[in-house]
Amino acid sequence: MDMRVSQNYAPHRVFSRAEWAALREDTPLTLSAAEIDNLHSLHDRLDLKEVVEIYLPLSRLLSLYVAATQRLFRAQQRFLGTVDVKMPYIIGVAGSVAVGKSTTARVLQALLARWSNVPKVDLFTTDGFLYPNAVLEREGLMEKKGFPESYDLPALLRFLSDIKAGRRPVRAPIYSHLTYDIVPDRYVEIDRPDILIVEGLNVLQTGRLPRDGASVPFVSDFFDFSVYLDADEAVLQHWYVERFLALRKTSFADPRSYFNRYATLSDEQATEVAGSIWRRINLVNLQENVQPTRPRATLILKKGADHIVESVALRRL
Repeated sequence: MDMRVSQNYAPHRVFSRAEWAALREDTPLTLSAAEIDNLHSLHDRLDLKEVVEIYLPLSRLLSLYVAATQRLFRAQQRFLGTVDVKMPYIIGVAGSVAVGKSTTARVLQALLARWSNVPKVDLFTTDGFLYPNAVLEREGLMEKKGFPESYDLPALLRFLSDIKAGRRPVRAPIYSHLTYDIVPDRYVEIDRPDILIVEGLNVLQTGRLPRDGASVPFVSDFFDFSVYLDADEAVLQHWYVERFLALRKTSFADPRSYFNRYATLSDEQATEVAGSIWRRINLVNLQENVQPTRPRATLILKKGADHIVESVALRRL
């Protein structure tokens, strides 16, 4: 292959913030300022301007994609002569720890659920498919929590396959960020949503393909659209440390918290501990597993140090 062709090939079209904001056109803002304020996570900035300039154009784009997918589904039904149940439209949200995936997922859920046809929009995180701590400890994987090998991938794939097949209801385990573990015998039920948002670190991960060409399913195979939240590594580390410092006075202070031992650390001690955790675990996972999946996303939102989206890259059709 001509290397010049390879280097010049760009699967995504990049928009400045102003260019992207103009694509909103007449998409209505259906959320109040108070509702928007309740959607963002700790230290993840979200205001009315961000919703209007970034998420309303995305809502408009998704409405077009969903409608087109529904038309294609009906055309396939006519071609095959089948009467399959309606399949949900699945949106993946990926990116590093501390980049703001939860905020983006919740904003999308709130906006999409208020489309004029009032679709049922469900949201779940892949944290529920992490192996329980007892399993991770037995396998020596506690230091690799969040890495691909720490997830029960077969169970997650079965879950998404059942969702896509229209089975009802489908259950997913619940993960507690307080105890840092799976909650025994508790589940969230997903019952035939029109749209499902799947948030997780490694949802765009592929892994090594077999030499014999055998079928190997990936989580992203079930996605109709995917969003990758991007930021520079130094910025992500700063956000992670900042969040760690703030959690000392909130969830870490709870005696039930897995991280309760960090609640009484000084600012200097907490900064050192958080930086060590970031470099030893989260940065390695980002560089080896998360960041390499960025080009696979349908849409990439690049954030600056102030948490504001600076540019948008949309995959060409």
